[in-house]
Amino acid sequence: MIYLDYNATTPLDPRVKEEIIKSFEEFGNPSSSHIAGKRAREIIESARAKVARLIDAEPEEIIFTSGGTESNNLAIFGRALCFNSGHVITSSIEHPSVLNPCRQLARMGYDVTFLPVNSNGFVDPDDVKKAIRKDTILVTIMHSNNETGVIQPIKEIAEILKERQIPFHTDCAQSIGKVRVSVKEIPVTMLTLAGHKFYAPKGIGALYIRKDFFIKPLLFGASHEKGLRPGTENTPYIAGLGKSAEIIHEEFDEITEHLNQVTELLLKGLLEIPDIKLNGAKAPRLPNTINISIKGIEATEFVKKLSDRVAISAGSACHAGIRKPSHVLLSMGVSSEEALSSIRISTGKFTTFEEVNSAIEIIKQQLNVI
Repeated sequence: MIYLDYNATTPLDPRVKEEIIKSFEEFGNPSSSHIAGKRAREIIESARAKVARLIDAEPEEIIFTSGGTESNNLAIFGRALCFNSGHVITSSIEHPSVLNPCRQLARMGYDVTFLPVNSNGFVDPDDVKKAIRKDTILVTIMHSNNETGVIQPIKEIAEILKERQIPFHTDCAQSIGKVRVSVKEIPVTMLTLAGHKFYAPKGIGALYIRKDFFIKPLLFGASHEKGLRPGTENTPYIAGLGKSAEIIHEEFDEITEHLNQVTELLLKGLLEIPDIKLNGAKAPRLPNTINISIKGIEATEFVKKLSDRVAISAGSACHAGIRKPSHVLLSMGVSSEEALSSIRISTGKFTTFEEVNSAIEIIKQQLNVI
């Protein structure tokens, strides 16, 4: 099978796997004062420094979590719970781990503004500026979209919010390892990372929190992770996250050049298919992501027919037999018909040119265009 679904999850880098296995030897509790505990703590702090370096942060600004969903929830609820009420701004194209917490806040009595996007899936910074109110307590807008790969104008939005002293959280799960991300260049307050999106294990992630910023915990226990994420740390997976961050930092240019090359080859081949539309075509996009609508297909069924040969994703969801078009594409003004015929193809650092050429031929054969 040719794997072209890297936005869903990435394979474990073999070097990350080695680091995880090695770290199992240090079984001590990182909170213990004896030598076994100290060795485990050294692994964790080394990983924290590596993750921090990847985004130009300070180690003390990194909180380890179980992944992107927990990081997003901690950022959103951790800020909102500092107030009895308030106004939150987000966008209509966020990942469910941001949309659903915001919807829950609305049910709790907070006011939430869901900003629209243009036809290319782009949030207008002026819309953010216009939506700001005196009681705005948080803005949360993703760095890049997981379905279309469209990169949002985060720097412009961050500058607007910095001037008004409004906290800004960005879900950066899809961007890490594909484009450069620096909290020194983009003055965000909080930033989410998810390990399994950049060749680390599932079940580990991190939240960057600017060192002068305060949020409330969602879990209560001991004082792990500055009291924001109680529970004995997952030393092996934290070690894996640190190793993956180190690899991305050291090999970034090589990785992104490869992503650009294989994705360009893939897109060129796909655009030879009749009645095809590239969604988000005129916006800056991640170098590995292609979202296309193919006239005349039902994406979910098409993906199933390819599943033993090429792994890709449908741009729609199926619940209880009901096809539901992507909320992201609908927000961009794409028709339900086009949204239900959309597929997402995403490459990674292990994708080969041979795989891309084979995938193009398989897709064309399935569509009877050869």
